[in-house]
Amino acid sequence: MLRPLIAALLLASPTLAQEFQTQAGSAIVVDHNTGQTLLSKNADVPLPPASMSKLMTLNMVFEALEDGRLSLDTELPVSAEAASYGGSTMFLDPRDRVTVEDLIRGVVVLSGNDATAVLAEALSPDGTEEGFAQMMSERAVELGMENSMFRNSNGWPAPGHVMSMADLAILAEHIITEFPQYYPYFNEREFAFDGRSPSNRFNRNPLLRLDIGADGLKTGHTQEAGYGLVGSATQGDRRVTFVLSGMESEQSRADESERLVNWAFRQFAEERLLEGDDTPVMTAEVFMGESPTVPLAPEEGLTVLLPVTGRQAVTGEIAYDGPIEAPVKAGTRLATLTLSHPGIEPIEVPLMATEDVPRAGPLRRVQIAGGLVAGDLLGSALARFE
Repeated sequence: MLRPLIAALLLASPTLAQEFQTQAGSAIVVDHNTGQTLLSKNADVPLPPASMSKLMTLNMVFEALEDGRLSLDTELPVSAEAASYGGSTMFLDPRDRVTVEDLIRGVVVLSGNDATAVLAEALSPDGTEEGFAQMMSERAVELGMENSMFRNSNGWPAPGHVMSMADLAILAEHIITEFPQYYPYFNEREFAFDGRSPSNRFNRNPLLRLDIGADGLKTGHTQEAGYGLVGSATQGDRRVTFVLSGMESEQSRADESERLVNWAFRQFAEERLLEGDDTPVMTAEVFMGESPTVPLAPEEGLTVLLPVTGRQAVTGEIAYDGPIEAPVKAGTRLATLTLSHPGIEPIEVPLMATEDVPRAGPLRRVQIAGGLVAGDLLGSALARFE
């Protein structure tokens, strides 16, 4: 039987923050430490990502660096097809051989469509950018990106080349977490490759020039997609990652990005709700055990972000199928605590048994059975007097 328990866990916690009214057509803001989504607007809608999709190519390159398929000093040839790309480029020539590190910087800082294609052809199973795009699409599924499909390596406009802002946030968080050794590339403000493009040597990320803790990741712009940005920033012990798309100009993208970052840091604060010290939050009934109950506690502590304005309780609902049949082993997940608050999405916390409960011996089982029979007989007797 499902046993729910409703309880007020925090009687004086902040309530719902003022909802952020973003001008972006699609946006998402994620807190890195807790994984909470602070804002979501059309975040699961597949849209043209423009150059923001270059992050997927970079992810594939970082994976290849880690498993030894590439090294930073590997020199790669430039095909005529890669060199033919227009838009933002490194001005590569088919006579060039360029190191992987320079190509990475060319993608991150210069948003080079040609540099991205060179990396793609080097890692493609058939040597073509199209083959690499198929690899990107398959890898995206493995990373939990459900609304992404790639037709090329760099976001050049193509039918069916789409990503959702939620998928871009997943990708950004993955890069930040899994590749800290390469993440500093995203904070480089200038890269003058071979002096070929003096006017295209500066990073387009407008937040890097501001003193708000921004350190990545990638801008994007096409006529169809508008102006977008995958960004991340740290202040104190917190990091937020955000994605926005559909802005009308570079300036509006810069202004809206700064507003999002300031809102995320100023309107939420960390709150410790659960300690990870095996402190029970409830006891569950045990059937045919040496003990009639077993304590349940979260496997680890829980810190959440809550809005800083107002006062309203966090509530918790504990659900489990009980009574639980013995034997019970410590560390077994037996219940789920769901925390709810108007200012956050519901959070599910597994609850584990904190101690062993062996199956009752023969004498104890007789006593339990006798108690059940006695209870039934007493219930029947009382019923006759009703």
